[in-house]
Amino acid sequence: MEWRDHGILLNVRRHGESSAIIDVFTESHGRHAGVVRGGASRKIAPVLQPGAQLDLAWRARLEDHIGTFQVEPVRSRAAAALGSRLALAGLNAVVALTLFCLPEREVHGALYTRTEQLLDLLGQDELWPLAYLRWEQALLEDMGYGLDLSSCAVTGVREGLAYVSPKTGRAVSTGGAGEWASRLLPLPEVMLGQGDASANEIAQGFDLTGFFLRQKLAAELVHKPLPEARDRFVALANRLAQA
Repeated sequence: MEWRDHGILLNVRRHGESSAIIDVFTESHGRHAGVVRGGASRKIAPVLQPGAQLDLAWRARLEDHIGTFQVEPVRSRAAAALGSRLALAGLNAVVALTLFCLPEREVHGALYTRTEQLLDLLGQDELWPLAYLRWEQALLEDMGYGLDLSSCAVTGVREGLAYVSPKTGRAVSTGGAGEWASRLLPLPEVMLGQGDASANEIAQGFDLTGFFLRQKLAAELVHKPLPEARDRFVALANRLAQA
C-alpha cells in the first residue's frame, strides 16, 4: 500500500534512536501517522516542525499498518510562528484542536483547505483573531456541530438575529427569544459577517464557539476536556486586543 499527498505537520515524537513518528493532516487522507526513518537526525529534525507544509509519500505492507513516510519540505512556518506570542499560541491552538477532534484517516478536505489558509496568515497578528474565529466555525461545521445562523429558529425571520440556542446551535431573533432570552447565548454581529469585527465582538465570538466546542464536540464526541492550548490562545488574543 502506498500513496502520495501533501499535508500539515501536527506532532512529532521520537521513535527509537534515530527515527520519529509524525502526525500529519493531509488533504486526501485525513489525519495520518507514520514513521520517518532518520527523523531525529540533524538533517531531517529541523524540517519536522509543527505547522510545516510537507510533501509526503506513505508506504506500508498493509493498509492498517502505521507505515513509513518519506517527507520533503514544501514550506516552513517556524519563523512566522516564532515571530510573535500570538502567532505561536495560535499555531499551538490549531494543532492541538486538530489532533483532538479529527479521527485518524478520516478525510476532511474542506477543513484542510481552511487550515492551510489560516496557517499561511501566521505572523499577520492583525488578521489572526478573526481568521481563527472563522476557522473554529468551520471546524464545528465539519465535525457535525455547525451553527445555523441563517434564520430564527422560532419565527423564521432573517433579521434581528441576536441569540443562539445552546441546545440546537440555531439562531434566535430578539422577537423570537421572548422570555427565554436569558437562557440563550449572545450572538455577536461578527458571526453573521456584519459589523466592524471589534475586539469585543471577536471575544464574544470566541465565547460562542468555545461553548459548542466544550459542551458539544468535546463532551459528546470526544469525551475529553478541550485542549488548554485553545484557551491560552483566546486569553492572549483578548488581552492583546484590549491593550
